[in-house]
Amino acid sequence: MSTGLAVSLLRGGVLQTLMIAAPILLVGMLVGLIIAILQATTSIQEQTLTFVPKIAAILGAIFLFGPWIVTSMVQFTIRIFERIPNITG
Repeated sequence: MSTGLAVSLLRGGVLQTLMIAAPILLVGMLVGLIIAILQATTSIQEQTLTFVPKIAAILGAIFLFGPWIVTSMVQFTIRIFERIPNITG
Protein backbone atom coordinates (compact mmCIF):
# COMPACT_ATOMS: atom_id res chain seq x y z
CA MET A 1 0.00 0.00 0.00
CA SER A 2 1.40 3.37 -0.99
CA THR A 3 1.54 6.40 1.25
CA GLY A 4 -0.86 8.29 -0.99
CA LEU A 5 -3.48 5.54 -0.70
CA ALA A 6 -3.12 5.44 3.08
CA VAL A 7 -3.51 9.22 3.32
CA SER A 8 -6.55 9.04 1.03
CA LEU A 9 -8.18 6.37 3.19
CA LEU A 10 -7.50 8.31 6.40
CA ARG A 11 -8.77 11.56 4.89
CA GLY A 12 -11.96 9.84 3.74
CA GLY A 13 -12.52 8.33 7.18
CA VAL A 14 -12.03 11.61 9.00
CA LEU A 15 -14.27 13.47 6.54
CA GLN A 16 -16.96 10.80 6.88
CA THR A 17 -16.80 11.07 10.67
CA LEU A 18 -17.13 14.85 10.56
CA MET A 19 -20.06 14.72 8.13
CA ILE A 20 -21.92 12.21 10.30
CA ALA A 21 -21.29 14.03 13.59
CA ALA A 22 -21.90 17.58 12.34
CA PRO A 23 -25.74 17.63 12.16
CA ILE A 24 -26.17 16.12 15.61
CA LEU A 25 -23.54 18.37 17.19
CA LEU A 26 -24.95 21.47 15.51
CA VAL A 27 -28.46 20.72 16.80
CA GLY A 28 -27.10 20.23 20.32
CA MET A 29 -25.08 23.43 20.11
CA LEU A 30 -28.01 25.44 18.76
CA VAL A 31 -30.38 24.23 21.48
CA GLY A 32 -27.74 24.92 24.12
CA LEU A 33 -27.24 28.44 22.79
CA ILE A 34 -30.97 29.17 22.78
CA ILE A 35 -31.35 27.89 26.34
CA ALA A 36 -28.32 29.91 27.48
CA ILE A 37 -29.84 33.07 26.00
CA LEU A 38 -33.17 32.34 27.72
CA GLN A 39 -31.39 31.72 31.02
CA ALA A 40 -29.44 34.96 30.68
CA THR A 41 -32.53 37.02 29.91
CA THR A 42 -34.66 35.53 32.67
CA SER A 43 -31.85 35.27 35.27
CA ILE A 44 -32.64 31.59 35.84
CA GLN A 45 -29.31 29.94 36.60
CA GLU A 46 -30.42 26.34 36.95
CA GLN A 47 -27.73 24.03 35.57
CA THR A 48 -30.01 21.04 35.05
CA LEU A 49 -32.41 23.03 32.87
CA THR A 50 -30.28 22.51 29.77
CA PHE A 51 -30.10 18.72 29.82
CA VAL A 52 -33.65 17.66 28.99
CA PRO A 53 -34.12 19.93 25.94
CA LYS A 54 -30.65 19.04 24.62
CA ILE A 55 -31.28 15.32 24.99
CA ALA A 56 -34.68 15.63 23.31
CA ALA A 57 -33.22 17.70 20.45
CA ILE A 58 -30.31 15.30 19.92
CA LEU A 59 -32.63 12.29 19.91
CA GLY A 60 -34.83 14.11 17.39
CA ALA A 61 -31.79 14.85 15.23
CA ILE A 62 -30.72 11.21 15.36
CA PHE A 63 -34.24 10.18 14.36
CA LEU A 64 -34.33 12.77 11.57
CA PHE A 65 -30.80 12.25 10.20
CA GLY A 66 -30.56 8.52 11.02
CA PRO A 67 -31.47 7.23 7.55
CA TRP A 68 -28.98 9.60 5.92
CA ILE A 69 -26.26 8.56 8.37
CA VAL A 70 -26.84 4.87 7.72
CA THR A 71 -26.89 5.37 3.94
CA SER A 72 -23.71 7.44 4.09
CA MET A 73 -21.92 4.82 6.18
CA VAL A 74 -23.03 1.98 3.89
CA GLN A 75 -21.76 3.86 0.83
CA PHE A 76 -18.44 4.59 2.55
CA THR A 77 -18.06 0.95 3.57
CA ILE A 78 -18.79 -0.22 0.01
CA ARG A 79 -16.15 2.20 -1.33
CA ILE A 80 -13.61 0.85 1.17
CA PHE A 81 -14.43 -2.76 0.25
CA GLU A 82 -14.07 -1.95 -3.43
CA ARG A 83 -10.57 -0.58 -2.77
CA ILE A 84 -9.34 -3.76 -1.02
CA PRO A 85 -7.87 -5.27 -4.22
CA ASN A 86 -5.85 -2.07 -4.77
CA ILE A 87 -4.56 -2.12 -1.20
CA THR A 88 -3.14 -5.64 -1.36
CA GLY A 89 -1.30 -4.96 -4.59
